[in-house]
Amino acid sequence: MRSLRWLLLLLLLAGCGGDQHFFSTDITGAAFGRDFAMTDSAGQLHHLADYRGKAVVIFFGYTQCPDVCPTTLSGMAETMKRLGDDAKRVQVLFITLDPERDTREVLAAYVPQFDPSFVGLSADLPATAATAAEFKVFYQKQTGSTPKNYTIDHTATSYAYDPQGRLRLLVKYSEPPQNLAADLRVLLAGN
Repeated sequence: MRSLRWLLLLLLLAGCGGDQHFFSTDITGAAFGRDFAMTDSAGQLHHLADYRGKAVVIFFGYTQCPDVCPTTLSGMAETMKRLGDDAKRVQVLFITLDPERDTREVLAAYVPQFDPSFVGLSADLPATAATAAEFKVFYQKQTGSTPKNYTIDHTATSYAYDPQGRLRLLVKYSEPPQNLAADLRVLLAGN
């Protein structure tokens, strides 16, 4: 009788997971991160729907970030290399939380250093705050030695969307590039 209960429990657990496995946290069906309205370094307005047909990874940060942002963008660049030809079907978006210092010119110089296909996006302060709230991104200025020498504490996760524009994954900070590449391949395969 005991072995029959274990067998039933194992069968139930096997049915719960489905056939998908992600290294990142599966948040399919989340009711946040639905859209944004941000401009690129050329002043062109972008929305999430502009990237339909591609997997999208969104990261919020700022160009003067000393560690988390460059580490994350470097990891994304390595992920793109690991994807090979599939990288053409992935768009990485960097949304600044510091529009006061991250001008269009600054974003145009900073973001493509990691990968020429990456797009830097910005908005004014109220739109930045609204977008951060929509994505449940925490950020807060920390006073520096001068008014322009400040840091920003911020959420360090990224958001991955499938080619249909659905938020699917919460990617933790320092997720190994091979894991993110594997997750993106699953999304690109239509799962």
